[in-house]
Amino acid sequence: MSRTHPRRAYAALALTTIAALSLAACAGSPDAENAAAGDESTASTATSVADFGSFEELEAAAKAEGNLNVIALPRDWANYGEILDLFAERYPEITINEQSPDVSSAEEITAAETNKGLDTAPDVFDLGLTVALQSTDHFAPYQVENWDDIPDALKEPTGLFVGDYGGYMSVGYDSAKFEAPAELADLLGDDYRGAVAINGDPTAAGAAFAAVGLASVQSGGSLDDFQPGVDFFSELNAAGNMLKLDVTSATVASGETPVVFDWDYLNAAHKADVPTWETVVFDGTGYAGYYNQAINVDAPNPAAARLWQEFLYSDEVQNLWLKGGARPVRMEAMIEAGTIDEDLAAALPEAPAETVVPTEEQSTAAGELLGANWAAAVQ
Repeated sequence: MSRTHPRRAYAALALTTIAALSLAACAGSPDAENAAAGDESTASTATSVADFGSFEELEAAAKAEGNLNVIALPRDWANYGEILDLFAERYPEITINEQSPDVSSAEEITAAETNKGLDTAPDVFDLGLTVALQSTDHFAPYQVENWDDIPDALKEPTGLFVGDYGGYMSVGYDSAKFEAPAELADLLGDDYRGAVAINGDPTAAGAAFAAVGLASVQSGGSLDDFQPGVDFFSELNAAGNMLKLDVTSATVASGETPVVFDWDYLNAAHKADVPTWETVVFDGTGYAGYYNQAINVDAPNPAAARLWQEFLYSDEVQNLWLKGGARPVRMEAMIEAGTIDEDLAAALPEAPAETVVPTEEQSTAAGELLGANWAAAVQ
């Protein structure tokens, strides 16, 4: 696959626009001494490191809590395994509880609601944009120390949710069993009978939502009209080519899901288990998107949640996402500062000539359309 300069790839992704939500940031600066001692009320209202007094006092408060509950972080997703292990190595006083790694973005929110007030509730979320926009009441505003490096278009202004890493929607396939699809319509052919899967339910999972978005812009639709994408998957289902099976690394490794719509960095990772696995980003209009970090407003470990955010937006961990084939949100600033891993950045696939990412309004409208039409289209 041909290469492109990492700045170009980043700029294409940064077309995203997250509209300002007219939410006021929390005011005031809690007492730093109480924060360092693990004062839960202080940590749960902190909107930046300054509210703890210093980074060292944030660390002390998080260590005093002793736990961090994460959810929906598969270890083979964007190199999260290495990221989780590095946090555990750096902060051995904090036990990471990895909950339900394969659930959808919507199920993350359900878990927070179900476990509200319990020690088992998730402290942090990693969410698709549509679910993030629908769930702001569940988030606590927080701005990391590297806040200014994050493009305005990729963060809610008060820090309720913030873009973390992104990529392009792609099709992965086992080249030992299938020819490379040159265009979307190829997947409707007999050669792909019972073989094509998407990563989840598009009404609940960001990757599946993006699969419908890609099908829309590749089928004469647009970000304002997802119906052609719904129609494509309805036709794929009617042809007997659609697999109604959630995609995991295990289903790819076993051959159960031999052709997969998913983010390019996730499809690329399957090559470790299936050496003949290849990834295609179709010519023409590309569909890109970022996932988003958020802190549970009812986090049982609010200091650890904020320390985790600071950790994720550090140079070191941004480069670990890059190592996983994803494009970190601070990539542009890190290129300018000379802190990006240049070899990893140069290895990213070429950005499509035209890239689109839905705005808040487009995501909301598409989500409503999918909620009304998806189930009937693929039943």
